[in-house]
Amino acid sequence: MPAFRVNVVSDVHGNTEALARAGDGADALVCLGDLVLFLDYADHSRGIFPDLFGAENASRLVELRTARRFDEAREFGRELWGTVGGDRDRGAAIESAVRKQYAEMFAAFPTPTYATYGNVDIPSLWPEYAGDGTTVLDGERVEIGGRVFGFVGGGLRTPMRTPYEISDEEYAAKIEAIGEVDVLCTHIPPDVPELLYDTVARRFERGSRALLDAIRRTRPKYALFGHVHQPLVRRMRVGATECVNVGHFAGTSRPWALEW
Repeated sequence: MPAFRVNVVSDVHGNTEALARAGDGADALVCLGDLVLFLDYADHSRGIFPDLFGAENASRLVELRTARRFDEAREFGRELWGTVGGDRDRGAAIESAVRKQYAEMFAAFPTPTYATYGNVDIPSLWPEYAGDGTTVLDGERVEIGGRVFGFVGGGLRTPMRTPYEISDEEYAAKIEAIGEVDVLCTHIPPDVPELLYDTVARRFERGSRALLDAIRRTRPKYALFGHVHQPLVRRMRVGATECVNVGHFAGTSRPWALEW
């Protein structure tokens, strides 16, 4: 029998052109979130923030965040937003920019696509843009090519305060709702230091202990995730499970392929 192939992407961050080709050669596309590009840490001229405030101010914000001076970064942001009308206009401006990005990216998804949210996504907007060929899942499971895939979106709370961060307890409940699956798909990694350390940002991102415990307990064949753009380790085994960071799609433009 011919192989069944699923292409998997994560951290798309506005790379619409490559997203339109991400399903080429595959029977289905899986997207693990972070469609929105608010600020590109590699190119400070790209994203919602520099579009509003310029690349110089974007560079300053990146500098503060990279130094983990999060309170100063938030105050700097408040000062900038104050020059264009404050919090009320801030929300409207961000939503308008996000809607534009979502319209383009959801239109680029092939059929079928199975997607979950990243920590920078805004889940409440997705139903407006997900067409008939896109299935959105969060704390849910679905059969793809005869295998059971479980999906959990979002991230855990951090000083960055990105849009879709939830408590450890809420995240654990979604993991629990998945149960036993063949392929466990999440945006963030399990709580394993080698999978969490970003070698360029030089910091540990947050991973889920509940996810790690579920991997050890239920032993899926694969655990797939993104979130960490330049991980110290991209792939490792945890017990019987192959844990794979599918890559920073915004930077590579290449999906990761799973065949059986």
